[in-house]
Amino acid sequence: MKERNMPLTGVERTFGEDEIIVSKTDMKGCITYANQVFLRVAQFQEQEVLGKPHNIIRHPDMPRCVFQLLWDTIQAGREIFAYVINRAKSGDHYWVLAHVTPTLDAHRRIIGFHSNRRLPRIEAVNKVKPLYQMLIQEEQKYLNPREGCQASLAKVVSLLQEQGLGYDEFVFSL
Repeated sequence: MKERNMPLTGVERTFGEDEIIVSKTDMKGCITYANQVFLRVAQFQEQEVLGKPHNIIRHPDMPRCVFQLLWDTIQAGREIFAYVINRAKSGDHYWVLAHVTPTLDAHRRIIGFHSNRRLPRIEAVNKVKPLYQMLIQEEQKYLNPREGCQASLAKVVSLLQEQGLGYDEFVFSL
């Protein structure tokens, strides 16, 4: 997909404190719904994202291990909060505080996922950036992306254990 090959611009996009970026995906992570705030901030038209993997907006500075933690959590039927840097179609970037939840049917079976993203506090983003840089560096030590992801995930788990925090507690402590 050519959008993913757009060079990074270093330009940060933003959105209003009162706005919420919303998207929904199917079980495989393909977008089934994106609100107008999502489309405006990510610089896509609706027809460009529907049916596409949500990672169409994945920024290369976002550690794979955070997505692994997120995916494992929501597939287990639990919600998760995470700071995420996303990539707009143009190569610009934007930070969000994501709240991702499983979508359940009438029988309480997971049928998809729902994500609401708010504007994060700049102080929290400034605290998470060095951690994400360290995790990316760990991931890049490995030729195999899965091995890199597992190594950086082990660092996250160790950090949380040292601080005596769960992941959500860590996120809200920033």
